[in-house]
Amino acid sequence: MAEDAALISCMIDLRNMGSHNADAGFKSGYLPELEKMLFEKLLNSGIKAMPHIESRLKTLKREWAIVYDMMLNTSGFGWNSTRKMVTAEDDV
Repeated sequence: MAEDAALISCMIDLRNMGSHNADAGFKSGYLPELEKMLFEKLLNSGIKAMPHIESRLKTLKREWAIVYDMMLNTSGFGWNSTRKMVTAEDDV
């Protein structure tokens, strides 16, 4: 999805600007900033911090937790750092 790619790109930009701490996560007030960034990146998309961005982030976190758990705790799955994607053996 183009919107997800834009959202993640904006989150990376926020992190690079110092709005993220590895221990504490994003600083308070980051959602309105993401809203502004997406407004510019997606040309007046109308995506709002609440409920749109907040809801999508919850969904992405939940889905990532499933994939991460699968990679760590299920044999046959791995990570291709060159292609930046999950890999699976043929018999999985």
